[in-house]
Amino acid sequence: MRTIKGPGIFLAQFAGDAAPFNSLDAICGWAANYGYKGVQIPTWVGSLIDLEKAATSKTYADELAGTAAKHGLEITELSTHLQGQLVAAHPVYDTMLDGFAPAKVHGNPKARQEWAVQQLHWAAKASKNLGLTEHATFSGALAWPFLYPFPQRPAGLVEEAFDELARRWTPILNAFDEAGVDVCYEIHPGEDLHDGITYEMFLERVNNHPRANLLYDPSHFVLQQLDYLDYIDIYHERIKMFHVKDAEFNPTGRQGVYGGFQSWINRAGRFRSLGDGQVDFASVFSKMAQYDFAGWAVLEWECAIKHPEDGAREGAEFIKNHIIRVTEHAFDDFAASGTDLAANRKILGLS
Repeated sequence: MRTIKGPGIFLAQFAGDAAPFNSLDAICGWAANYGYKGVQIPTWVGSLIDLEKAATSKTYADELAGTAAKHGLEITELSTHLQGQLVAAHPVYDTMLDGFAPAKVHGNPKARQEWAVQQLHWAAKASKNLGLTEHATFSGALAWPFLYPFPQRPAGLVEEAFDELARRWTPILNAFDEAGVDVCYEIHPGEDLHDGITYEMFLERVNNHPRANLLYDPSHFVLQQLDYLDYIDIYHERIKMFHVKDAEFNPTGRQGVYGGFQSWINRAGRFRSLGDGQVDFASVFSKMAQYDFAGWAVLEWECAIKHPEDGAREGAEFIKNHIIRVTEHAFDDFAASGTDLAANRKILGLS
């Protein structure tokens, strides 16, 4: 077993135009001050990283790593959540998703998708240049608008959607394989890969690609009422990344999983700061240690109530206190009798 690395922090929800959130150097200093040991970088935030440059210049990648190291931090992983969403986007979302891409491809879904694919290829090379072995992303969604089976779905509709998803992602997965980097899909409502079964449907279609792995975030399973501990038992061999995010689900006689189109503060299911929700993190961290998870425990802050800086400050200590320093010896080694084969056969009555 290995001790989980951390605490790390995903910078997406904190990056902004004002200091200290407007440059990698400044935000690393801010994170280090709270006790974080690693930062996960959203590649769509130009003030933190130039993705193309990181993919094409090892010198620039080294400078990025050096900026983090100056504050005692490591870059844990890169993220292309927004770009991954655009690899496969149903037309119903075209107008809303244009904001995820540069203006030059707005109103042109084909060009936007090609831009997103290029971003993923750069992310593979940038990760390699940074010496990283995992990468976070979304799968995108072609079938999601048809999640509820009414009106009745035409025969073969979902199958074709997943076939196409696999066709689009296979070349990207191959590029990451060449770079020696795992693609870790965040299993998330709004994505075609939103639970274990849909991940398995995709995995089968990419021929169990060794790079098609998982980012584990229990908050999304609380909101779906999926057993997030059993999920670790089932998929631990594929879990390569870990977002530490809390959530709560409080159904009423008026609303449940679907939320009734209400704002986050008024939904039955809400994201919360660490320790304020319902996730049993003691059990989560125990299972991750049990299955020898080798990666980082990274805070993803999203909360309908608490201020983000309070969530970040409290989150660093929360993760630190939940990381289990794994034992190097079995607890009952002190009672070992040190017997040999002959003694064992005697105990069994075989000699």
